[in-house]
Amino acid sequence: MEEARHDAARHAALEYHEFPKPGKLEIRATKPLANGRDLSRAYSPGVAEACLEIKADPATAARYTARGNLVAVVTNGTAVLGLGNIGALAAKPVMEGKAVLFKKFANIDAFDIELNQPDPEKLAEIVCALEPSFGAINLEDIKAPDCFIVEKICRERMNIPVFHDDQHGTAIVVGAAATNAMHISGKRFDEIKIVSTGGGAAGIACLNMLLKLGVKRENVWLCDIHGLVYEGRTEDMNPQKAAYAQATDKRTLDEVIDGADMFLGLSGPGVLKPEMVARMAPRPVIFALANPTPEILPDAVRAVAPEAIIATGRSDFPNQVNNVLCFPFIFRGALDVGATTINDEMQLACIEGIAALARATTSAEAAAAYRGERMTFGPDYLIPKPFDPRLIGVVSSAVAKAAMETGVATRPIEDLGAYKRALEGSVFKSALLMRPVFEAAATVSRRIIFAEGENERVLRAANAMLEETTDRPILIGRPEVIAARCERAGLPIRPEADFEIVNPENDPRYREYWGTYHELMARRGVTPDLARAIMRTNTTAIAAVAVYRGDADSMICGTFGQYLWHLNYIRQVLARDGLHPVGALSLMILEDGPLFIADTHVHHEPTPAEITATVIGAARHVRRFGLTPKVALCSHSQFGNLDTDSGRRMRAALEMLDAREPDFAYEGEMHIDAALDPEIRARLMPEARFEGSANVLIFANTDAASGVRNILKAKAGGLEVGPILMGMGNKAHIVTPSITTRGLLNMSALAGTPVAHYG
Repeated sequence: MEEARHDAARHAALEYHEFPKPGKLEIRATKPLANGRDLSRAYSPGVAEACLEIKADPATAARYTARGNLVAVVTNGTAVLGLGNIGALAAKPVMEGKAVLFKKFANIDAFDIELNQPDPEKLAEIVCALEPSFGAINLEDIKAPDCFIVEKICRERMNIPVFHDDQHGTAIVVGAAATNAMHISGKRFDEIKIVSTGGGAAGIACLNMLLKLGVKRENVWLCDIHGLVYEGRTEDMNPQKAAYAQATDKRTLDEVIDGADMFLGLSGPGVLKPEMVARMAPRPVIFALANPTPEILPDAVRAVAPEAIIATGRSDFPNQVNNVLCFPFIFRGALDVGATTINDEMQLACIEGIAALARATTSAEAAAAYRGERMTFGPDYLIPKPFDPRLIGVVSSAVAKAAMETGVATRPIEDLGAYKRALEGSVFKSALLMRPVFEAAATVSRRIIFAEGENERVLRAANAMLEETTDRPILIGRPEVIAARCERAGLPIRPEADFEIVNPENDPRYREYWGTYHELMARRGVTPDLARAIMRTNTTAIAAVAVYRGDADSMICGTFGQYLWHLNYIRQVLARDGLHPVGALSLMILEDGPLFIADTHVHHEPTPAEITATVIGAARHVRRFGLTPKVALCSHSQFGNLDTDSGRRMRAALEMLDAREPDFAYEGEMHIDAALDPEIRARLMPEARFEGSANVLIFANTDAASGVRNILKAKAGGLEVGPILMGMGNKAHIVTPSITTRGLLNMSALAGTPVAHYG
């Protein structure tokens, strides 16, 4: 059975690398090359202008080429992962993978370069010759002690950052984990005894970093495959190991482990025995980082030291020491300020940024990626998870700041706060676009009631609201269920202490709520008994009544169930005093910018008047995001060429809009390609009412609108904000079951914006 699982995993891994294209990388052009004019700019003669600018001022290469965002991942394949000296060609899948991580986590472009050169000095010469091509060099999987030689030569000769990730990346993450382990254990770096196994590049770099954090050299005991590193030893020694030689007659790990506060393993499986752990200091820190099998398994440690703080290199145990927590973000910060090197101060800033993130509340996105794991700062959560999207903003900005403070930045950043927000925006695609909405919401404190308050996404959104906004969440649900799910999710918030609860099973306002609902619905077939039943069981109706009575300012529902079902109860209770559902507007955030789509849910076949109201409402909401609306009325008919139902309704809506003389641009009826491509539109209608691409698409039926919305989400990587329920005075919004926690937070910010801010 185990062999079959292994074969299946091997086959899946090989298929992953082979299909649909061999390998994990490709090159894509960032500029158009559609005609002769483009070609003359991209190559001869236009390219000469960029060349001459760079010749006159080499620093302009960061403006006119990709060099400022380009990293070389260089190896000779002599120490690949746990595979050893497999050669440069066999190392290529690993280097491609490293390049993918750069792109995924920090939007850094990387070329993998595998070199058949075992001689470290010759290898260094080749790397140094690459300087004109790259903004930084990531040395990877080069055996010790050759890696020390290569890095030293490159750092001395090159004027760009050179970073051996196996050394410094591992050291930084170990440093962050160790920093937080000291917080938890109550110990101090300058007081602890460390025993380490593994005298390779990573092991030595980790010890060097721990010294920078305050560990005393005399308190470090280094062992390798030959035993303790001691003064006078000659076997398999180098200057890096010799720096940790102890003056002692002890020779083995077993002899030096007594009373150790921390074990640092970067060696091999089974090196640390349970009986050794039992002789360590109380509450020992065990970092068993050998892969795939650690020096000791966590269960074996806990059997003899239940209070131990444990980290491994594996993702299936808590506290995975993973270089991806570091290298994308330290390179991001270094590249963005044009750093000439990555110095100690930048590395220490990286450590503090990573460690501080773990001590903060876990992000909703990380929780979604690691569902089922408890992620609250403590012994089992020393460092953030790799998919925590806060890493880039916190760590990269800290690195950039340290580079500027130490004088190695050639392109200093004036506003670090804006830089950090821009980095966050590169990960949370909606972050920058949502900023005007969050800023407007921050001017008041509104009460947002969530109908599905027991849902984990809602709980995480409520926690984020309390951290990031001035709004107050109200959750509908059973208090004991909500409390248990907050505890399970590792959230610090608790019912009543941090947010208000409406308990359908036992709420003091129950009599008032069902009475209000019956009063509103008595002549629409709702009896007192039915009103009582609905106010016990229907959380959407409860939320609507809460808003109607003034116990909440706005409601959010729809994390499960059908949109129109929720809309029915909102109409019953809140569609009065001039309020009525106009349409549902979805903001799709795409790689090339935002696109609004309506009506995705409310009116299946809207009348011209309903289309007109949707257009006006959409334009108003687009301005909330700091954008200028350009609205396209979309139909199968194009500028009157077909006498179809949708075309007739769109043309009638256009006439109604003309009569109103609104203060925004609109045009129609037209196909989607004409709406988005100004060249197509110019051929069909030279006197079109707006220039450029439309940013709002209004459809003649919900099938078309919802279909486009879903295609953009599924096939174009679009991130949805919404749906925004227009026409209800911001009193109610209905989301869809696919919404994420970040989506709910965005919707709460929209709901938290006073109506006065809409126009």
